[in-house]
Amino acid sequence: MAPSPLRSTPPAPPAPLPRDTDRRDPRARLLAAFATVRTETERRAAPLSDEEQVIQSMADASPIKWHRAHTTWFFEQFILAGHAPGYRPFDDRFSFLFNSYYVAAGPRHERPKRGLITRPSVAEVGDYRAFVDAAMTGLIADADDTLLETLQPLIEIGLNHEQQHQELMLTDILHALSHNPLLPAYDATWRMPGKRRVSGMSEVTEMPEGIQRIGHGGTGFAYDNEGPAHRVLLPQTRIGSGLVTNADWMAFMEAGGYQDPMLWLSEGWAAVEAGGWDAPLYWRLKDGVWHSFGLGGLSIVEPEAPVCHVSYYEADAFARFAGRSLPTEQAFEVAAGQQLMDDAFGIVWQWTRSAYGAYPGYRAEPGALGEYNGKFMVNQMVLRGSSLATPDGHTRPTYRNFFHPHQRWQFSGVRLADETA
Repeated sequence: MAPSPLRSTPPAPPAPLPRDTDRRDPRARLLAAFATVRTETERRAAPLSDEEQVIQSMADASPIKWHRAHTTWFFEQFILAGHAPGYRPFDDRFSFLFNSYYVAAGPRHERPKRGLITRPSVAEVGDYRAFVDAAMTGLIADADDTLLETLQPLIEIGLNHEQQHQELMLTDILHALSHNPLLPAYDATWRMPGKRRVSGMSEVTEMPEGIQRIGHGGTGFAYDNEGPAHRVLLPQTRIGSGLVTNADWMAFMEAGGYQDPMLWLSEGWAAVEAGGWDAPLYWRLKDGVWHSFGLGGLSIVEPEAPVCHVSYYEADAFARFAGRSLPTEQAFEVAAGQQLMDDAFGIVWQWTRSAYGAYPGYRAEPGALGEYNGKFMVNQMVLRGSSLATPDGHTRPTYRNFFHPHQRWQFSGVRLADETA
């Protein structure tokens, strides 16, 4: 697919910032942040062949090429189109191909068929990214103070949006590679991060009953679904100090956890039967030994590593097996903010028993960007923390991740809790 002849030539990117650039300068900060995030996306795609960038292994996942193009379209659609004088899209057809779910932005290609977009090529998507990068850096460099103030929150949304897709790039390619009979590694040198502190599933931290303030209400970036800040009454809670490990999960399996319908929610048991679940996603029994497939390839399951790639249904069944429950998202946020838990961030997302919904007083942003979070507030469960795939700078106690309860291809794990009436 050739680029449209209607495209304009974007301004050249500014010269590299000198080493002594004052990072308090908002223009310098934006340029540096934009370059850092855009470079990280390409770094994550670099180990993959062109064929691996096109594949789509299920409707929930997207090809790596699509992620790279969609995050580029986001800047073109929501920033360049309205704020860069004389800007013309790289290719007018890309809006249809690489829009995700922004109905207000126009028609879209079907999500389950993104893997059929063989054209434009991987190389042409690279050209698209370079074209938009040059236009964006030129826009930031040339903007007067008034325009820069307008651009800053939009660029922050775009960068955080791209960081979300950087995590999805790793979860989606892992799912695709798991279907290859050769089980190729994304990166043969990759290793699961170890627990930062040794604390078992049974160790707990006491949280007294009381009124607590949660939600984002301060400075710094946050998505609209993280606010408004508000007060909640937390019951007395004992929250697990550590994450549930593979050894803990093996005990659940050996006790017949996947065969006992009394441990499962009705829809969870239906998922077990329909999917033939008998272990976490990517676990394989080989010569009588459990192995797991990860970004580094196939390896023996490490008993002390946190369990990963389990659904909400599995997490809930395990909690019931252990005679405990999952934490509420409110308890998790308070505990995370007070640093009461080990390994809350950077290893696995942790399921909570809270349904994803609006905070009191929540209002979606106006326009197409208002479709970002609010329209998904139904039939999904909240995960808290962050994972090994979460980019640097994209972690905070108020962050609300959300997925459907049957989904388990994310880096999702379990922390337990108890509440006292």
